Amino acid sequence: MLKLGGSLIDCSRNLMLALSDLSADGYSFLVVPGGGPMADLVRDLCKRHELSGEAAHWMAILAMEQYAYLLADGTGARLTWEIKRPSGVEVLLPYLVLQKDDRGLEHNWDYTSDSVAALVALRLDAPLIKATDVDGVILEGMVVREVSADHLRGIESCIDRGTLRLLQGRSVRVLNGTDPQRFVEALKSGEGGTIIRG
Repeated sequence: MLKLGGSLIDCSRNLMLALSDLSADGYSFLVVPGGGPMADLVRDLCKRHELSGEAAHWMAILAMEQYAYLLADGTGARLTWEIKRPSGVEVLLPYLVLQKDDRGLEHNWDYTSDSVAALVALRLDAPLIKATDVDGVILEGMVVREVSADHLRGIESCIDRGTLRLLQGRSVRVLNGTDPQRFVEALKSGEGGTIIRG
């Protein structure tokens, strides 16, 4: 399970191509897209028009769908409407599946695309990696190798508050995805980034 953050939009297609190359070596990825600038627009509209949490939630999920199409286009990845074990590289279109059942997600900004990815990983009993534009969780100016979800509660970090609640005995690994080759090496070696344990 890979959450590909909206912060990586400028290098996201190169990262997707690197994942496709990895799939030739037997790796498989179900990619949960972030919201990127589309979700930022929803946040702005939410503030300017005082949207309800319900409307903002579903608009943000649709923003993830838009990013999914960008991630799949020309990269060899397939789009899927199902939460399932992937074959090769597949990008989840989350709207319809979450319309049927989004238990575990609250409809507020504590629960973003990070939380959607955590929920999907939980349902698949799969490990979760978050690809983002930082080297990991930064505390007191340093990237930490490992930290508990409890320690991060109430602290601004690169992971949303909903995910910290959903982890419950599970973990997420935060890796920098701005350099696809470095990201692939970190995936293969199991080194780098931060592990957040629930």
